Amino acid sequence: MPFRLLNSRMVEAQVVPGQRLFSQRGAMLAYKGEVSFTPSITGGQGGVMGMIGRRIANEATPLMTVEGSGTVMFGHGGHHVHVIELSGDTLYVEADRLLAFDGSLQQGTMFMGSQGGVMGMVRGQVTGQGLFTTTLKGHGAVAVMAHGGFIELPIQPQRPVHVDPQAYVAHRGDVRNKLSTAIGWREMIGRGSGEAFQLELSGNGTVFVQASEEKL
Repeated sequence: MPFRLLNSRMVEAQVVPGQRLFSQRGAMLAYKGEVSFTPSITGGQGGVMGMIGRRIANEATPLMTVEGSGTVMFGHGGHHVHVIELSGDTLYVEADRLLAFDGSLQQGTMFMGSQGGVMGMVRGQVTGQGLFTTTLKGHGAVAVMAHGGFIELPIQPQRPVHVDPQAYVAHRGDVRNKLSTAIGWREMIGRGSGEAFQLELSGNGTVFVQASEEKL
């Protein structure tokens, strides 16, 4: 694993010759060795078509390619950092949550409407989450960011998990999502709890939730 947590808000990455990492631009805090940082035009996210999809959705998150030999310390905005190991499976994560990840991972873009139909599209508009979500697949590690730390909640068959959409960070596994509503007369007149929309995740996998409803 190229990433090692230095504390709850900083991660150290080992950069090896012949391999590369991607990181969010401006996330490099310090480095040692012979390391180069190059802006990534396609962002390492599904090539040109992925980039076009993100431009349409106004979700382009600038990334840089990190190569060479040495160690690099990453952090951004004082956000909490969590490292997720992938072993051939796929991680679905909001683009602005990505701090850094292995360049060996296969990157793509998934239209949220394909998970949850029309409600997947509604989720993007109502909750502020984008219509497009980044996918990372293969063997490697991903460093993601959140407010206030993370918890991992298991998703099991017949036992869906409901998450505040603003607290959702990422998920992995064979999982489907849809936006469920709990709108009653109190919400209609502005006296509800503010939890009118919930993201329902069902299937078999894990969802990563931050300890805050604040977006990055």
